[in-house]
Amino acid sequence: MISPVAMRTRWLSISDPGFASLRSAARAAIVIPCVFAFADKVIADVQFATFAAFGSFAMLVLVEFGGRARSRLIAYLSLAFVGAADIALGTLCSRNEWLAAGAMALIGFAILFSGFINGYFAAAGTAALLPFILSATIPAPVSALPGRWAGWAFAATAAICAHMLLWPQRPQSSLQGDAARACNALADLADVEVARDPDTIADRIREADEAVHALRRRFLATPHGPTGPTNPQAALSSLVDELHWLLSLLAPPERMPGLDVCAEENAEAVAAVIEALRAAGATLQGDEVRPDLERLRKTREAVAWALVRRLPELPAVPDDQALVMALEPAFRIRALSYGARQVGIYALVASGEAAAETDDEQLVARSVRSTLHATEQLTVEHASARSVWFRNSIRAAAGLAVAVFIAERSGVQHGFWVVLGMLSVLRSNALGTGWTILSALAGTSVGIVLGAALVLGIGTHEAVLWAVLPFAVLLASYAPRAISFAAGQAGFTVVLFVLFNLLQPVGWQVGLVRLEDVAIGFAVSLGVGLLFWPRGAAGLLRQNLAFAYQRNADYVVAAERQLVEGADPDASAAAAQAADIAAHRLDDAFRQYLAERSPQAADRESIAALVAGAARLRRAGQSLSALARMADSAVRLERCGVNLDAEVQALRSWYVTLGDALVHSTTVPPPHLRDAVGRQRLLECVRDAVAADDKAMLQPALGLLWASQHLDTLWQLEAHLGRHAAGTR
Repeated sequence: MISPVAMRTRWLSISDPGFASLRSAARAAIVIPCVFAFADKVIADVQFATFAAFGSFAMLVLVEFGGRARSRLIAYLSLAFVGAADIALGTLCSRNEWLAAGAMALIGFAILFSGFINGYFAAAGTAALLPFILSATIPAPVSALPGRWAGWAFAATAAICAHMLLWPQRPQSSLQGDAARACNALADLADVEVARDPDTIADRIREADEAVHALRRRFLATPHGPTGPTNPQAALSSLVDELHWLLSLLAPPERMPGLDVCAEENAEAVAAVIEALRAAGATLQGDEVRPDLERLRKTREAVAWALVRRLPELPAVPDDQALVMALEPAFRIRALSYGARQVGIYALVASGEAAAETDDEQLVARSVRSTLHATEQLTVEHASARSVWFRNSIRAAAGLAVAVFIAERSGVQHGFWVVLGMLSVLRSNALGTGWTILSALAGTSVGIVLGAALVLGIGTHEAVLWAVLPFAVLLASYAPRAISFAAGQAGFTVVLFVLFNLLQPVGWQVGLVRLEDVAIGFAVSLGVGLLFWPRGAAGLLRQNLAFAYQRNADYVVAAERQLVEGADPDASAAAAQAADIAAHRLDDAFRQYLAERSPQAADRESIAALVAGAARLRRAGQSLSALARMADSAVRLERCGVNLDAEVQALRSWYVTLGDALVHSTTVPPPHLRDAVGRQRLLECVRDAVAADDKAMLQPALGLLWASQHLDTLWQLEAHLGRHAAGTR
């Protein structure tokens, strides 16, 4: 339960790192009054003025795209054309409530559901809906279209120019700043690990641990709506997980083994990791630096080939366990190199840069697959009740249609307020919608009191109203970003007081009309929230966790079969694609879960750990696939690899059972019993194969040894995930 003190704190607390929100609000406060003044005083057409005022609000307040200037310009122009099409359709439907409601349902679903394509589509959703809502709820003949189009075009042109020319560079977010500090702290830790400086290593471990966990805490405390896996916010989400993984590699519970077997190659690979981490930190801080992904690849391969050359020397160590320990540094450095590569890619994407290559299909593949086939595949992937995008789009489309019908049928004075009120408070669960309604009502009531007092004080002095308008727009634009949703509602209500008294002076009564209309919209939102998946994303997140664990475990099995038996690569590719789909859905569900802010939500740290565990399982499958591609397809050590079968099947069974336990809230099983005999046989078999002095056997032998270590890492992960799963029940 949110206490009154906490609610007051939310009302008064201001959070605006780098003054990003203030700059955006100042831009709107400068442009919107100018646009409205030109429309009202020069053009003097009601349709033109209405669509110019609300169009500039939509383009300046409801959306702000990030990324490169060219991409942003294309996104704003595309939004302008979509808005023009919406105005035409809305005007044609505006005189028939049934037609308007039906069109609203279809258009609302299409616009909101398209958000899965990429972050620009997701960010533009509300701004793209506003032109249709305005057109459909203000009945007008077709002859009104030219004036409406002209007003929208004028507003869009002014807004695009303002976005591109007036403070165009968005300051780096505090989350990016924390990520940059974590990257640098991990680079410092890796530096002292190589230097073997016992006097500073403890301090560096503590500093890296504090930096990474501070980043994780900020991420979990930051609202994250589902915005599509290619969005820079999604890159930051993956970056948090990857940096946490790198910390576990650089600061393990036990001391890192020495870099003895191929010390020179290992040291060069670690140097490449350090350089990549520092470059990633600089990229996140806005510097013109790109991580050297090619150097990471070359040094990683150099370590592998060095081990292949020196593998015949390894049987001289005392026993099989010593053999594994001798290979551990290179295995750990290989994992570090892959992790640093992913960190570099995530940093580039989070900063709006183009990443040249990546193994992570979840993050970047969508940004480079521009064909119609890719879009169709994504649509099929999300056309399911398991998809957050599908659920949210259905829920919102139903609410929009009902709100439009009521607004048209009841003949309320400003019907679009009903629809906007519904849209502003609708959340993914009924509880979240209820709390948002209370906040919106409180904010609207405060805005009515302030607006009425303002109008009563100013009276009919139009010049004073024009002077107040920029400050009202500044408040309405700044409050929802930097203060709270309720404060934003208060600010927007004050803006409406001023706008409507400039268009047609009606005094303080406009506030009562707004309160009546938005209350109808709030009621529609609550009803829709109760009817369509009222429990929100918590249950869906558990289902997608189970789905991801099952698909990722299948991927590990398929990749292991390809490595050991040379199985059809298509089977491994199909398993990788299934794991990719599961990762997409899990990412969206987790983002929605974080956005709900339910007072009864389970431990977010535990949920985040479980999501990260699914990613670790998938990453193991990717690494095993890479080992299979590295091996010579003509030479296999299948007689040795068969000893991995029992272990990999036991791993799959445990992770699938973990998913079932999450869905059904049953007891999480303890870690499975290791196949110690099979592991011993594998090591003996590999030693015998290497001792035969057949150079063709060296590479597949190394692949099997590293595969065994991957399975060992996944077994160690079981206890960690089991504890967190038990904490979510």
